[in-house]
Amino acid sequence: MDSRRPPLAPPCRTLPEFVRHWAETTPERRAFTFVDHPAPHSRGVHRTLTWRRLDVRVRALAARLAAEAEPGARVALLCPQGTEYVTGFLATLAAGLVAVPLYPPSLPGHADRLSGVLADATPTVVVTTSRARAEVREFCDRAAVRVVAVDDVPDSAAGDWRPVAVDEDATAYLQYTSGSTRAPAGVEITHGNVVANAWQALAAYGADIHPVTCVGWLPLYHDMGLVLSVAAPVARGVPSVLMDPAAFLHQPARWLRLLAAHPRAISAAPNFAYDYCASAVTAEQKTDLRLDGVAALINGSEPVRPGTVDRFHAAFAAQGLAADTHCPSYGLAEATVFVSAARPGEPLRRFALDRDALASGKALHARPDDPRAVLLAGCGTPAGQRLGVTDPATGAVLSEGEIGEIRVQGPNVGRGYWNRATESRRVFGIEPAGPAGSAESAESAERTEPVGLTAGAGRWLRTGDLGTVLDGHLVVTGRLKDLIVVDGRNHYPQDIEATVQDTHPAVRRDRLAAFSVPGRTAERVVVVAEHTRSTTVSEIDVPALVRAVRGAVSTRHGLRLADVVLVPPGTVPRTSSGKVSRALTRARYLAGTYTEAAGASEVAR
Repeated sequence: MDSRRPPLAPPCRTLPEFVRHWAETTPERRAFTFVDHPAPHSRGVHRTLTWRRLDVRVRALAARLAAEAEPGARVALLCPQGTEYVTGFLATLAAGLVAVPLYPPSLPGHADRLSGVLADATPTVVVTTSRARAEVREFCDRAAVRVVAVDDVPDSAAGDWRPVAVDEDATAYLQYTSGSTRAPAGVEITHGNVVANAWQALAAYGADIHPVTCVGWLPLYHDMGLVLSVAAPVARGVPSVLMDPAAFLHQPARWLRLLAAHPRAISAAPNFAYDYCASAVTAEQKTDLRLDGVAALINGSEPVRPGTVDRFHAAFAAQGLAADTHCPSYGLAEATVFVSAARPGEPLRRFALDRDALASGKALHARPDDPRAVLLAGCGTPAGQRLGVTDPATGAVLSEGEIGEIRVQGPNVGRGYWNRATESRRVFGIEPAGPAGSAESAESAERTEPVGLTAGAGRWLRTGDLGTVLDGHLVVTGRLKDLIVVDGRNHYPQDIEATVQDTHPAVRRDRLAAFSVPGRTAERVVVVAEHTRSTTVSEIDVPALVRAVRGAVSTRHGLRLADVVLVPPGTVPRTSSGKVSRALTRARYLAGTYTEAAGASEVAR
């Protein structure tokens, strides 16, 4: 679908304008609900803002922020998950300031990244809550910033204040990348970008016409959490129900109960969350759980594994979960977030691809039961934008079935990276070239002449992701910078990681990294993997595990592992969005971090 809004939508250009519209037309309807879980076994305390109440809170805080900073200044959001975060984000936009969605300093393992982002964004104001104010002030002690607590600003500050008129092309917020392959960079997302992407996502998942409830536990500083749980509900005027990521991790059944409690719920989660639910939710917790009203479940992580979808559906089919609610999707921060998606109501598109052909850059079909087949799920078609697959070196458009770099064009593609002109030109400034040969939505095809990377179509975004188009559907195969090249053959790290975690039950799923390091004559391949929380290294026959892993990787991938390192849970670093950081794991391995820890902890080879 394109970014044009259906008749139900008001002609608003920015998110604050939408808030004002819904406050005037549907003031008592629910807008945002945060479900808090103050006790380990709590079923949740609901705190709700109506559209009228949200409008008052946004205008009150915006008036305060406008008095604290000049238009265009950055405002860092260091709020815990909750309605205060939503208010802080929307108020910053309403004041004509630039939001920087972040997290409190107490988030474990991310203090260095937070310091780096704050140094890069140079905010004038930091927005937090009274509960987190002390830790935020201590963390920002050396920075010349003012700290404002959302819940300290009274409703009376709203008065008759109205949102600042801003241009659609003005920067609304800086979405910092997760940093899985490089230092975090702030993508400049304009007001027009986020409104366009909100409607693209709504249309892709059937929520532009049908009423839905957005249910989410993804952190609001993450691009998918921000757009699906804040921007899309604001644009459409539908309820958004939020919970804390930690509450989900502690008891994943909480997320499922919220999905069951709201008709036509749509939600998003990465691969690991669906596997986690399938394995951790008990039979007792499934009692009285009905999931037949779920409209769409979005899987927007790295290449989506059909096995994950199958395990999740098998675990909850008895609860009424329809097989066609799962929607593998593709997106990235540089495109606001959503790019391509499988539509709800359609069967999962499964692709069994020959591993040897993939290594040479071709997607050739294989038998699903072939042990050397790579099983991937299709990520559907573009949502109101166009994408093409090109040769990463030359930019030449590739034919269907050829693996190359995915490139994207649409009203949701950001302006560039904050304070990084050279990198912005390289990533965001690609001019179109070559004949038709890419995928796009049917609506785009009606509006433009040839399909594909065509002359005069505007700038194209280099995503850095690898994939192809098969039967009109995008298939994502990996990340360009993560690609392991040995003896001229390409190996995808997530493919190797899937083999490793399926080889031995002591390997913790989705908590391992495969990467290459320099050798004397060629690249050497290393795997660093966490063991499960239910065991210790002393209880594992580590040599047998290493032999099994090396044998499986050799058989399936024709690849010799130079090193297999088994480490305790929590040792493999992750990005702020929860993905394993292969780059940081590699850096720690090369620095000898895992070897140095061997004497003091359970690190084993």
